[in-house]
Amino acid sequence: MQENILEMTGITMQFPGVKALDNVNFSLRAGEIHSLLGENGAGKSTLIKCLTGVNHMDAGKILLDGREIRPSSPREAIEEGISTVFQEVNLCPNLSVAENIFVGRQPMKHGQINWHEINSRASELMSRFHLDIDVTRPLSYYSTAIQQMTSIARAVDIQAKILILDEPTSSLDENEVQLLFNVMRDLKSEGIGIIFITHFLDQIYAVSDRMTILRNGHLVGTYDINELSKVELVTKMVGKDMDVIFNLKRADVKPDAEYMLKAEHIGDASHINDISITLKKGELIGFAGLLGSGRTETAEMLFGASKTVKGDIYLDGEKLTLNQPFDAIKANIAFCPEDRKRDGIIGDLSIRENIMLAVQSRKGFMKPMTFQEQTDLANKYIKLLGIATPDCEKKAGELSGGNQQKVILARWMAAQPKVLILDEPTRGIDIGAKAEIQRLMLEMCGSGVSVIFISSELDEIIRCSNRIIIMRDREKVAEVDGENCTQQDILKIIAEGAA
Repeated sequence: MQENILEMTGITMQFPGVKALDNVNFSLRAGEIHSLLGENGAGKSTLIKCLTGVNHMDAGKILLDGREIRPSSPREAIEEGISTVFQEVNLCPNLSVAENIFVGRQPMKHGQINWHEINSRASELMSRFHLDIDVTRPLSYYSTAIQQMTSIARAVDIQAKILILDEPTSSLDENEVQLLFNVMRDLKSEGIGIIFITHFLDQIYAVSDRMTILRNGHLVGTYDINELSKVELVTKMVGKDMDVIFNLKRADVKPDAEYMLKAEHIGDASHINDISITLKKGELIGFAGLLGSGRTETAEMLFGASKTVKGDIYLDGEKLTLNQPFDAIKANIAFCPEDRKRDGIIGDLSIRENIMLAVQSRKGFMKPMTFQEQTDLANKYIKLLGIATPDCEKKAGELSGGNQQKVILARWMAAQPKVLILDEPTRGIDIGAKAEIQRLMLEMCGSGVSVIFISSELDEIIRCSNRIIIMRDREKVAEVDGENCTQQDILKIIAEGAA
């Protein structure tokens, strides 16, 4: 058995009104991939922040190679050989790949930056990850997967002993995930200890050696990967049986229900050519397909975020002209975007301010809501959706991913839309929060709202959808009944291009 490179014992961390961690133990071996698991709010992020010097723990001890450390800042943690790659790539998109790898520690020659050494060393690092790319191009030129690899390359070059990967696969397609896993296995073989945080159960079992489970700030246990089945793992994470968690019933749509939304042969300037969709009142339809298949682009056309250059869109029988998102908002169409941090949540505003945005937009900013009206509205949806917060004045950016997603849902629920478009609303959140959001979608359908649901996870598309639109290469290739299809059916259609 390998020796522990890291030992965290008795870690305790208290915030006002809540004990985020209560006597938690965690260990990591050299040359090990160790998954850290739990629902949003379980204490994973707090534990990592104690390790990386962001939080200062109230009690406990951290041993690195048998020596006690107590990082007071992320820089001190990096100097100890502890590096983190976050879910949202934390680099400078305007700088080159090479500059991002060496920023703040550029090799110098004769008092000047040695660009030749920077570029050649960066190329060597990326080639270690089986990537032959031009490292002098801006980082923004490359895919999210390449950007993630750049973060990892930077961590490796500063001779990290411990690499923390926080939801690194949430924006990657299947091929990119496999590329990342190959890199992780290479680093593992070099003796680097990797802490892997993810909500994708299949990925945990594909790449991990051990897993530690937290729940409500307490340690549930540490297990070898073959000790627990997926069902047992979920039960320990959530504290409930999996059948109870996902006891969902599809929206009950009558055969003669009215059509709420119709899109006839719509297309935009560059991506989508000819898409036709119907959506009945109170119905939930799912969009399935690989990344880049055109799901998001189609949704953006229906919301006016991407201009439709051909075809027609009808809402409740009336033809719409959608030149901008504001036109869709006025027509009672709501859209929760895929990237909640970039396009959804405004992190520096309070929960109250985030929730009231859509309602105030429809009312017009010449008719401002009073502070009390805003507070009453926010508190109503905080209670309805079970948003974990001490009050509505907490900054939205300080919430967990699942609670941020609920705030975005609250914003649009408060606006009482006729059509709600949700693009990857469960991405990067835990299994319990996924089930809650799926249940909320179906409850909204029960109240007459029509929902379009985009997800890369086929099991939840099948679980929730009345009908499933399958897309490939920016075309609609099939439409299937959600109740009478399997993941294999959908994958076969995606692979072959037609039903």
